[in-house]
Amino acid sequence: MLLISAKPIQASRCLESFEKEASGAGAIVSFTGQVRASAENGAVTMLNLQAYSPMTEDGIASVIVEAEKRWPLHNTMVVHRTGEMRPGETIVFVATASKHRRAAFEAADFLMDYLKTKAIFWKQESTEGVATWIEPRSEDYTDAARWET
Repeated sequence: MLLISAKPIQASRCLESFEKEASGAGAIVSFTGQVRASAENGAVTMLNLQAYSPMTEDGIASVIVEAEKRWPLHNTMVVHRTGEMRPGETIVFVATASKHRRAAFEAADFLMDYLKTKAIFWKQESTEGVATWIEPRSEDYTDAARWET
């Protein structure tokens, strides 16, 4: 399942729904990403995230297919928020289900590395009157490079 929306994400509800869909899988891994309270420029007041539809959705859908080819997954869920968010609000929820934990962990990590480095989103972070466009960190690209084999 893939959903990109400006509506708030309730990770606990996403996980509950995912667990029902993945019943009997054996292993379920989930990741919830939230807006940080602080940045290099100070306290974060807001994060504005924009997507380019349908390119953003198409890219994420294709990486979900790739994950399902690489690992024996029963289910996959990616829910991503757009629009204005405040510190503590959920930006992304990713869940994977497989027969064994290693596949579920690796697939969730793979999906998050894509979302951090290649998904078509624009992030603008506001801190005490200063708005800054956010780019992936070098560590994000290093993490993502593990999957290029």
